[in-house]
Amino acid sequence: MQERVQEWDRALVALHERIAPHFQRAEPRRRALGYLRGLLSPVARKNGWHVAEYLGETCPDGVQRLLNAAHWDADAVREDLRTYVVEQLGDPEAVLVVDETGFLKKGTRSVGVKRQYSGTAGRIENCQVGVFLCYASRHGAAFIDRSLYLPKEWAADPVRRQAAGVPAAVAFQTKPALALGMIEHALNAGVPCRWVTGDAVYGGDRTLRFMLEQRRQSFVLAVACNEPLWRDGPRYQSARELAAELPETAWQRLSAGAGSKGPRWYAWAWQPLWRLQLTAEERAWGHWLVVRRSLKSPDELAYYVAFAPREGMSLSALVKVAGRRWAIEAGFEATKQECGLDEYEVRTWLAWYRHITLSLLAHAFLVALQVQAKKGGLPPA
Repeated sequence: MQERVQEWDRALVALHERIAPHFQRAEPRRRALGYLRGLLSPVARKNGWHVAEYLGETCPDGVQRLLNAAHWDADAVREDLRTYVVEQLGDPEAVLVVDETGFLKKGTRSVGVKRQYSGTAGRIENCQVGVFLCYASRHGAAFIDRSLYLPKEWAADPVRRQAAGVPAAVAFQTKPALALGMIEHALNAGVPCRWVTGDAVYGGDRTLRFMLEQRRQSFVLAVACNEPLWRDGPRYQSARELAAELPETAWQRLSAGAGSKGPRWYAWAWQPLWRLQLTAEERAWGHWLVVRRSLKSPDELAYYVAFAPREGMSLSALVKVAGRRWAIEAGFEATKQECGLDEYEVRTWLAWYRHITLSLLAHAFLVALQVQAKKGGLPPA
């Protein structure tokens, strides 16, 4: 066991060497490695006090300096995180998955906190919300980007902004707008992927869908039942209305992928949607409404809009992409349980991004260990 731990630590040191140039001074550079070790440690909580104790320090001052005052660029580390994930998991058939998660908080001073809906809690809570981009391939899944959602009340309040260190250039953006920026950033960086997927918060945003269409980037995005769609020319019908017209023969029993209790079986159907296509290149791409129906409760329907090349496309292929959205939920659970994603005690914009970035890097490291173990390299974590 001791030899295994030493192998893991050598691999972590090698990962730390990638990000080391982004730290101007030796002390925060060294402490960043310690912080990663603390996030990966078996301590019950990964907050400042417990990480400091794990590192043999009597108080969390050094940890707090790393997150609040030291000179280093969290976005530069994010770039290394993305490169590392692609190196470990890269696959031209991969899926970019976008979703949000909540961070429950007390008080009103933590940047972006307010009473708002948290999918984590399943209700309205006092929390922060972060939007995340996950890279899911046949090898595994890990996060490659993150954005803190800044509510309108915060964006318009100069006193709160200044107290929390929100940069002057940061304006209010919706969650889909944050997702669009992260997806564009990944695509511009050449991240290999075939698909994008996400839930109805993101699928219902036409600006996001239009950007992907313009880039000829395939997607399967969930939409609400009342999403207006075109089928027979430029005449709107809701996704629910179009689904009601599907004959029973259109439905197929397909698995959306493996879940914790085995394959996730549903009934699925699809039908083409209309869009203006003037050129041969545009006509080579299709739009579809994809509908999922519960096998136990046939009235429970979910709706998706898909965009992909027509040639060779099948309902089963689109279903598999829709099912990959669960990879990001599993990623949130793992990163919170194993890498302290939600256990930070910071209030400012800068510190939030620093903690979250290092936590995502720690999770990517664990995923990489599993991948390398499958290939006969390092032992599994």
